[in-house]
Amino acid sequence: MAAFKGWPAEAFDFYEGLEADNSKAYWTENKAVYEQCVRAPFEALMADLASEFGAGKLFRPYRDVRFSVDKSPYKTAQGAVLNHDAGTVYYVALSAEGLFAASGYYMMAKDQIDRFRKAVASDKTGRPIERVVAKLEKAGYDIGGEALRRSPPGYPVDHQRIRLLRHKGLTMSKSWEPAAWVGTASAKPRVVTVFRAAKPLNDWLDAHVGPSKQSR
Repeated sequence: MAAFKGWPAEAFDFYEGLEADNSKAYWTENKAVYEQCVRAPFEALMADLASEFGAGKLFRPYRDVRFSVDKSPYKTAQGAVLNHDAGTVYYVALSAEGLFAASGYYMMAKDQIDRFRKAVASDKTGRPIERVVAKLEKAGYDIGGEALRRSPPGYPVDHQRIRLLRHKGLTMSKSWEPAAWVGTASAKPRVVTVFRAAKPLNDWLDAHVGPSKQSR
């Protein structure tokens, strides 16, 4: 496999075009661009990062439209995830808007949410994650994950960590607009920097939440 050299400008052009014409005709005409400028760089990056962040999985570019009102057949972004069989995941995505890297527990199962909230509510375990989140935000990272609008049942609305208690997933991320460096090998260390910065967050999640124990 060729070494990772970034995603060329044609990758962004491809997704701009797909957003304007999300059709089989456009996809068929430009599939070679997708394979060479989007898929191949992703596969090279996943291979490079596997030893540190786990095996990678490239998401399918086709949308599941069976239960969707939107019948557009193709996703307007390409995503990939590493370490996908464990609790912690590392995620990279490319779209017309730019490059995105994130890590954490994106969608927690019911048993994980229960352990997460108990750990956040406790001063002994909750204060450390509060400090981790504050440090990440100060460093310019976005804190995400699906969250309730109201306080979860059983927890007071005035809890000092109510913001975190509302979360049903907890992630940190960084996004970049399209730029020349995305088309070079220097895109890799930027993604790696995000993943490594997530270590304190992921260490806490692995220690106090861990993978779901529910049967699938």
